[in-house]
Amino acid sequence: MFDLTGKAAVVVGGAGGLGQAIAEGLVSAGANVMISSRKEESLKAAQGEIKASTGKDVDYFAGDATSEQDIQALLDAAIAKYGKVTILVNAQGFNKKQDALEFDIAVFRQMLDANVTSFMITAKVFGKHFQENKYGKIINLSSVRGKIATKGTGNAGYCATKGAVDMLTKQLASEYGPFGVTVNAIGPNITATPMMVAVFEKRAAEAGISVDEYLVQQGNGNPMRKMGMPEDIVGTAVFLAAPASDFMTGNILYPDGGLTAIG
Repeated sequence: MFDLTGKAAVVVGGAGGLGQAIAEGLVSAGANVMISSRKEESLKAAQGEIKASTGKDVDYFAGDATSEQDIQALLDAAIAKYGKVTILVNAQGFNKKQDALEFDIAVFRQMLDANVTSFMITAKVFGKHFQENKYGKIINLSSVRGKIATKGTGNAGYCATKGAVDMLTKQLASEYGPFGVTVNAIGPNITATPMMVAVFEKRAAEAGISVDEYLVQQGNGNPMRKMGMPEDIVGTAVFLAAPASDFMTGNILYPDGGLTAIG
């Protein structure tokens, strides 16, 4: 039920962070994986790290997820390599924190484009391929911030885009269900990815505490009393990519340590 041997997956935003962790998990479950991002040097680094961790190779394709032309080229490259694609993971996007009263609208529009429009583009392009094959899995990386807001300022852009991802996931599930394609999302809490660790180090230094103490403080806000790690997200992604979830669609799953249960 959880074996992905012979399946082909494309992970957009797979060069770092949760996207790379998910790509690694899919490879470990037996899938052939192509990762994509804008920068080739980042993709090469991720490729090497996944090889070192799993002993298995992944392919990569450099392209801009906000470009329909680039995404079509990505799909064409994956089909040329694997014959057909079964799994699409959308893990691209970014977060820029600004107070709502001072939010740079140009940045807000960039976030909408990267965090939402790109998901629609990939779903459109890959969806046609999945429709032809009468099967496919789309997994969108959302956040707990698509469901619950933060107490502090700065996340108007991020919360808005993740809320949009959640509703896009549901609508695509409705439209794609008749031809055997599932569309689900993963909504993690803040997670200690390698990229975020640098942020945590800065915040800990500003607070005059160690990084370990900072992580404990952050983790105390959820029932599990710990910070999420990349591996805490991977199992959910493998489940959504596998036959075990073939009758699940339009859902947002929260590997969040219980935050949404109390939030």
